[in-house]
Parts: sequence; structure tokens; C-alpha cells
Amino acid sequence: MARKKLIAGNWKMNCLLEDGTALAKAVATQVKGGKFDCDFLICPPFTLLGFVKKCLRGTKIALGAQDVHFAEKGAHTGDISPLMLKDLGCSYTLIGHSERRVDHFETNELICKKAVAAHAAGLNTVICIGETGEERDAGKTIKVCQEEINGSVPDDATAKNTVIAYEPIWAIGTGKTPTAADVQEVHAAIRKALAKKLGKATANKMRILYGGSVKPSNAEELLKLPDVDGALIGGASLKADDFIGIAKNALK
Repeated sequence: MARKKLIAGNWKMNCLLEDGTALAKAVATQVKGGKFDCDFLICPPFTLLGFVKKCLRGTKIALGAQDVHFAEKGAHTGDISPLMLKDLGCSYTLIGHSERRVDHFETNELICKKAVAAHAAGLNTVICIGETGEERDAGKTIKVCQEEINGSVPDDATAKNTVIAYEPIWAIGTGKTPTAADVQEVHAAIRKALAKKLGKATANKMRILYGGSVKPSNAEELLKLPDVDGALIGGASLKADDFIGIAKNALK
């Protein structure tokens, strides 16, 4: 079935106020000036959310955070609640990015708890999954993805409030990518796992993004795969021309 592509940019811990707002304005200008039959999402650092929101006015570009806490408020120094993100104008949040799983020891259980809280507050989630290089070499890619789907995706997930992002950890920021055939195989397995957990109808409607060294030069091949419904873009999202170039390739 037809699923509208989602082109999402994860700025990670990059950009100060001046270059961040300049980047957001450049993306907004190109989106306004083009004809795109896809959805856009930008996830800047927490410090820039309010400023970027202003830059995106008049566009259909969604604003997202890079993480969220599961509590509404309380003694959680340094964290940000789902309602705080909504108050800033966010409609999405990333959850379970591999850099959070690895650097902050986030478990499937915690990620699921965050997703439940985000959905309850009216936020959409992009739940990230993916295997390490060692797991890939051991032939465990699909097993790992199935386990992370089962553990990280809540039972209340729907095609409207949840997007899955498959990001092989070994491909993030390395310039390496799996073959198109490998990507399709894993995405199809992810959709099968979603069908088992949430039902076939939901799985067929849910968008599954690919992430991991996506750039304009390889975007067309990846985004035309039947089970790839867009991209979660890291480094290439920090240049407006590259980010928009990927989106243009999504339409070919």
C-alpha cells in the first residue's frame, strides 16, 4: 500500500543559535519553493527547538525533539517532559536512537515507557532500532530488530503516532551502507514483526525509515525500495542542499 515518505533530519548535538536558525530558514525556503509529495521533520537540539519553530512558520515541516522523559514533571534534573515538548510546538520526538541506547544505556523497557508517555501527551514517536557491527557479522541482524520491536514499541502504537527507523549502528556516520537488497530484507522483516505485534493492517500502514549514511547520491536507490518509507538523516541534514536533495530523490 502507498505510504507517504517521511524525510527526517536529526541534527544531533550540532548547531548554535546563529547557524541553527540559518539552516532551518534555508530548509524552510527550499521546501516552500518546491513541490514535494513527502512529509518533512526536523529534530534540532533542545536549545534550538523554540527558535527553529519560528523559522518553520508557514511550512508543513514538523518539529521534533531528539529524546524525551517519561514523566510529566518532577525531580528529573536535565530531562524534558512530553508536555514541555508539546508546549514548544513539537509534534514528534525521536526515541531509542542507538546513541542513546549505547551512550546512556537505554533499555527496550525504558524506550517503551517513553513512547507510551509521548503518545499520551499527543506526540508522535520515531522509534529507532538497529544492530551493531558484531551482531551483523554474527548473522543476528533480523533477530536484534525483532527483539527491539517487541520490547521498544508499545501496544498503543498506531500508524498515526509511530514511525520506525531502522539504523544499523555500524553504518551511522561511517559512510558505509548495507546493500539495497539487505535494507529491503531487514525492512520487510521489521514489517513482519510489527504485523505480529500490532496486526497486519497497522503494520502495512506504518512508516519504516532507513537511517545510516544516507546522502543524495544513494537516496534514490534506497528510497525506491518497497518497504522503505523515508529516511532518518544525520550528517546530511546539516546542509540544506543535501537534505533537500535527498527529499527530491524520494520523489523519483
